[in-house]
Amino acid sequence: MLPRRAAWLLLLGTTACPASGPATSPPAPTPTPAPAAVDDGHARALAEAAAGVESEALAILLKNHWAWTLEQDPIFATRLGDKRFDERLHDYSAAAEAARGKKRRALRAEAQAIDPASLNPQDRLSHELLLEELENAITAEVCRFDEWTVNARSNPITRYNRLPEDHKLRGPGDVTTLLSRYEAMGPAIDAEGEALRRGAADGLYAPAESVRRVLTMVDDQLAADPSTWAMAKPVSNITDPKKGEAVMRLILEQIKPALMRYRALLHDEILPHARPDERTGLAALPLGQACYPARIRNFVTLSMSPEEVHRIGLKEIERTDAEMAVLGAEALGTEDLPSTLKKLREDPELYFSTAEEVEAAARATLQEAKTKMTGFFGVLPKTDCVVKRIPDYEAPFTTIAYYRPPHADGSKPGEYYVNVHEPRSRPRYQARVLAVHESIPGHHLQIAIAKELKALPAFRKHGGFTAFVEGWGLYTERLGAEMDLYPTLLDRMGVVSFDAWRAGRLVVDTGIHHLGWSRGQARAFLEAHTALATKNIDNEVDRYINWPGQALAYKLGQLEIVRLRREAKDALGPRFSLPAFHDAVLTGGAMSLPALRRRVEAWYRAAADPASPVQ
Repeated sequence: MLPRRAAWLLLLGTTACPASGPATSPPAPTPTPAPAAVDDGHARALAEAAAGVESEALAILLKNHWAWTLEQDPIFATRLGDKRFDERLHDYSAAAEAARGKKRRALRAEAQAIDPASLNPQDRLSHELLLEELENAITAEVCRFDEWTVNARSNPITRYNRLPEDHKLRGPGDVTTLLSRYEAMGPAIDAEGEALRRGAADGLYAPAESVRRVLTMVDDQLAADPSTWAMAKPVSNITDPKKGEAVMRLILEQIKPALMRYRALLHDEILPHARPDERTGLAALPLGQACYPARIRNFVTLSMSPEEVHRIGLKEIERTDAEMAVLGAEALGTEDLPSTLKKLREDPELYFSTAEEVEAAARATLQEAKTKMTGFFGVLPKTDCVVKRIPDYEAPFTTIAYYRPPHADGSKPGEYYVNVHEPRSRPRYQARVLAVHESIPGHHLQIAIAKELKALPAFRKHGGFTAFVEGWGLYTERLGAEMDLYPTLLDRMGVVSFDAWRAGRLVVDTGIHHLGWSRGQARAFLEAHTALATKNIDNEVDRYINWPGQALAYKLGQLEIVRLRREAKDALGPRFSLPAFHDAVLTGGAMSLPALRRRVEAWYRAAADPASPVQ
């Protein structure tokens, strides 16, 4: 799983040469930027924005779009090495949001003015994906998420405690811009609060349990010594004592009071009107009827009704129920699905004892996976992946793991974050499949390869579509068995239990947001059909409530990749090459599912007939 911000980039549209390279014509001339005394990454960002693009009109559009994307997300720009916005944070004001909507429409109009028939196949695909990305963002505006969502996975605590990891201090200039960001932090927190007030004025409120979770996070931070806050870490790395003191002064005099105001807003103005557990989903909001279909389209990239998604989920659950029952009898000696799930949840021998054990298992699986990629992939990433622990302030409220992509400048590798909080709630039998999904051959392999592609526009390198990214992650869980990464029956049980979890998401997400399920109904379904521990179920349900539609991408993306592999194998017979299939999937960036289908179909037709073109 990608963290919320990274996954949002996959909608906002977020080593090796492609197996089917783009046009070899040089990119359109780059407009000459204003002279700069030092390299601020701007020229590199402009060149990357239209890498491999032949059409001058499309190149200009992509540069304008990418420059605007980085300006709107300054921390993302910092991670990519573009330092022009290093002193800024995201603007949460109503005026900024209105301006973003206007800009999206202007960019869409520019894209629509380009005739796809005038473009070569690679440019035509980039044009299509950019239009899809813009359309997704425009249709999602109806949801007004910033005006009512209160989310334990994305809030001022998680966002700004992580800032020191993204804003590296390599010189005095970096310290100066970090101080500017700390000065902007208090107003940014207040602006988030004002957005919630705008929503409240229209009767839009978050679910009460979600508000309580964030209140607990804020209270825990406010109760701690500010010198121990994660955002205070840069002090020890700043050589100028006056600037180190300035960081702490800003934390004490501006940021902490802003968090106290945010806390008061949540407690006094939002919580009393927040929605109860029986009305947690979009179905309980007046905008839900328009918002949820838009979210399905955004995350799945297919035109599917909530009812269709729900039916697919129930069918998949029927399959995984049977598979878990059979494997339970073989691995655990249990009689049926309920007894299997009971054993998986309650046998202490199946769980870790210490945080160190959880982390060690993650490291061991990642290391083994690195040694077993040969024979399954032709293109491999150059960037390393490492294991890290989810921070203590976040761990009680978030999911079991997530992945953070490497920095473009090589200053940070890909990072597989594993949750070691309450280790006795972390199953040993799921440790290997979890590492496979989040690191190698899952998220790290796919995302690092995309970032290392040279002749691919930046919005395709660093963004993409969630159904592709998470569909690939889930696809690799079964691929791990082919790579001999699951030596025991219990490891195989972990794979099946994870598949059931993602099938259950189709049922639960549509249940919550379309059918009006309560939090309790969602929990009960996952308890009856998955092996997730109770605490993990609670955190997962809260995630689905606050991130409508995202959970659908995993299973629906996986099913499409599996179908494509089967079709390619049927078409090619003994000429089918699994490494070549994987390269066809991975070396074009994270695209929509229809575009992926066309790409893979073109690949296996070309493999059968070399005269056939490949996108």
